[in-house]
Parts: sequence; structure tokens; C-alpha cells
Amino acid sequence: MRQLNFHHLYYFWVVAKEGHLTRAAQQLHVSQSALSSQIKQLQEQLGHELFSRDGRSLRLTEVGHLVLEYAESIFNLGSELLALTESGELQRLQRLRIGSVATLSRNFQENFLRPVIGEAKIKLVIRSASLEELLEQLRVHRLDLILSNRAVAADTSTPWRCQQIAEQSVCIVGPPGKAAKTFRFPQNLGTLPLLLPGPNSEIRNQFDLLCEQHGVEVDPYAEVEDMAMLRLLARDSGGLAVVPEVVVQDELESGRLQRYCVLDTVVERFYAITAKRHFELVALKTLLERYQNSPPETPRRDKARKRTR
Repeated sequence: MRQLNFHHLYYFWVVAKEGHLTRAAQQLHVSQSALSSQIKQLQEQLGHELFSRDGRSLRLTEVGHLVLEYAESIFNLGSELLALTESGELQRLQRLRIGSVATLSRNFQENFLRPVIGEAKIKLVIRSASLEELLEQLRVHRLDLILSNRAVAADTSTPWRCQQIAEQSVCIVGPPGKAAKTFRFPQNLGTLPLLLPGPNSEIRNQFDLLCEQHGVEVDPYAEVEDMAMLRLLARDSGGLAVVPEVVVQDELESGRLQRYCVLDTVVERFYAITAKRHFELVALKTLLERYQNSPPETPRRDKARKRTR
């Protein structure tokens, strides 16, 4: 009975991901000739060519793509097993590792995690990075969940589970006073300096489209990618800011900022991204089920329309 050589398969997996024999050899700390020999032995065992040459690069054959799918499942499952044993999950220690896109609202993160904050049996680990960096950590089971304001699509090698968990209204806020009561959109956009999310933001794209539909050109005073910084500038600059309401919820409640109008066609959507696992975390399952049934910070549309001018 033939047995698969997982050492050879691991070397193939690294080469397939790198697409280059030299880089893979450097990563694995082996010579290029030794790596080539390992790949050749795997091909002989499987009875198929796994790579074809394209200059200095390697391209997967049709069989190579199939073998890569199996390798992804095998080694990701191994990473999950290591993560579970290292974290103590098998001994019922519930460590919840959350990845958050760096530009995501801190208020939203806290609202989402509130049911598990302070729980004695749950240890929270929260990391911030770009979505691409977080997805790589999720792929090898170094994270249990990613909170993002961008959806991701699954494919054969990365079967992400991406569910929308909330939709938050976006509003224009500014200093409290008479101007807030008399503000009209878009006629009064130029009355105060305007702060906008950065050009790569989905909110910004929606806002620009809305302005275009009204035939209005805007010249922002500042463009800010990070929501935490946008919140501070909205509070301290004396200007108008286009922000999701959840970002400035504390300032609105305290009266330091006032809502000028709600942009009814501009929203921010929040997503929970997970990877398929063989061992379901109880805390994570409970958290997602809770917000699936009752999404946090869902905008109240009827109320929002009344405030839109």
C-alpha cells in the first residue's frame, strides 16, 4: 500500500505558493537542487507532472492545482490542530483571537465584542492590520475571526465564510449650534471645512457618487483613512465630517458634536469573516449567532429618513 510522503508534499506546497524554486529554497533553508529532488520524487510517486516551466517561474499543471487544493486542506488543518493545542482549546480554555481591519471603527469593534468582554472564561486577543495580512493569518488559523468593512469572496483554496453582521448609517456631523438645525444637503456643504474618509473607502465612493448625482463638487479640507483619527478631527476641527454614526456615538450623546443630516443612500457595512474549521469555538459560535439574529448598530431607517434634509 502506497503512503504519501508529507515531507515532499510540504515542499511542493511552499514551491506552489511562491511560484519560484529559488525563493522557496531560501524560505525552507535547503539547496535548490535538494528541493528539486524532493519535488521530482513527489511527481514520481503521484505519476504526474505538477509544474511546467515559464521562464524562471513555475506554473502549476492541471494536476498540480488539484494537488495544491489537497495540500492547502492538509496543512491548514495541521495549523488548526497546533493552534488548538497551543491555546488550550482542547482543555476548554476559550481564547478568542480577533483580527480587525486597521481602519475599522473602534466603537463598532467594542459594541460587537461587548457580550464577551469581561467574561472570566474567555481570553480576548485583538490584532489590527490590513485585510490581506489578516486573511493570511486566518488561513493558517492564527485568527478565529476577522471584522472588516469589506466583503471577501471564497475560492477553492480559501473557503472563507463571510457574513454581513451590521449596516450603519453615515451622517454629516459638526459643531453644535444653530448651523446644525438650518443645514441643507447639499446646498450648505461649503459653509464649513469638510472632512472625508480616504479615497479608497467604500463610504467615500458612495458619497462622491451622491454628490455627483446632485451636481456638486466638493473640495475636502482633509481626507482621512483611519476612523479613529477622523473621529478626533471631527470633534476638534470645527468642520463638517462624513462619518458612520457609530464612529462618533459618544460625541453625539455628550453633545460635543451634532448630527447635521443623515445621508440615506450612504452606509457602511460590517462583515465577520471566518475560515472553515473542524473544531468550532463555543464563544465564537455564540457571538456570531447573537449578531446574526440581532445585528449590532443596525440603522433605524424610518428615523434616519426624517433627519435627512
